[in-house]
Amino acid sequence: MKLNKFCALSAMAIAAAAFTASAAFGADAPKRLTGGGSNIMYIITPSHSNPFFKTEAEVAAATAKKLGYEVKAVSHDDSPVKQSELFETAISDKAAAIICDNAGADATVAAVKRAYDNNIPTFLIDREINEQGIAQAQIVANNYQGAKGSAEVFVEAMGEEGEYAELLGLESDTNAKTRSTAFHEVIDQYPDMKMVAQQTANWDQNLAYQKMETILNSHPNLKGVISGNDNMAVGAAAAIKAAGKTLKIIGVDGSNDARDEIKAGNMTSTAMQPAALIAQTAVEQADKYLKTGATGKPEKQLIDCVIITKKNADKLNNFSYSK
Repeated sequence: MKLNKFCALSAMAIAAAAFTASAAFGADAPKRLTGGGSNIMYIITPSHSNPFFKTEAEVAAATAKKLGYEVKAVSHDDSPVKQSELFETAISDKAAAIICDNAGADATVAAVKRAYDNNIPTFLIDREINEQGIAQAQIVANNYQGAKGSAEVFVEAMGEEGEYAELLGLESDTNAKTRSTAFHEVIDQYPDMKMVAQQTANWDQNLAYQKMETILNSHPNLKGVISGNDNMAVGAAAAIKAAGKTLKIIGVDGSNDARDEIKAGNMTSTAMQPAALIAQTAVEQADKYLKTGATGKPEKQLIDCVIITKKNADKLNNFSYSK
């Protein structure tokens, strides 16, 4: 009798422990977000004056419409304040989901968290944020791999020696640091290659032109330029051409403008980020998540870049590569 009572008490204790563990696990499990209640998919990106951001916005919009969503495509112009306002508007509109190429790795965290708290899933493209668990996906190009590959082409084109300058992107953008680090991991191995100037041009073509003019005046023996994106590389190429010179120039993105400069011999290489594929993937995963509660993929997803030179430039079009 005592043995039976002991067994019963033990069974009750085990069941209680199992329930407590289950409850604890449930508390830690990710919350399923079902959307704000409307059929609107918000697409928030930097300015569409940059062909990269224009492509990802257009592809995301076309994919969302094909899947039956109403689309609102807007730009934060790399302003965290404007981005925050756009997230609030999306929340007020009861957006089904938000696709966002963000305005800062730290500055964007609070906006994504507000969407999360309002039951709206966010799918980040191109740029990561410095927190996990609040966005349903962070889908980005493998910037390290792409920049490193382009730097290897640069070293070969430079003959492993000579003076060069670097144009840096927007400091708040994690991609700017990642690309610069990857460039230097390759180039700094060659002692006869010397960086004589480093300027921030904020991803902007016109600003890069101006910065390049100044650099050329100060460094007449300049032999090459490494650029954090194609917009700046194309601006640098224009300034170099206006000065009557031809230098080795590399970029990252894979724009048609960069392709044409490579074909003309005014640029050496770029690393094509598959912007169209990333944007399409994000929208398709958002649709799947809203319908099933899961994407079937990890939050952080890397997609490799394609190194573009004169040999394969004809295969590049609008940030897509035809094999």
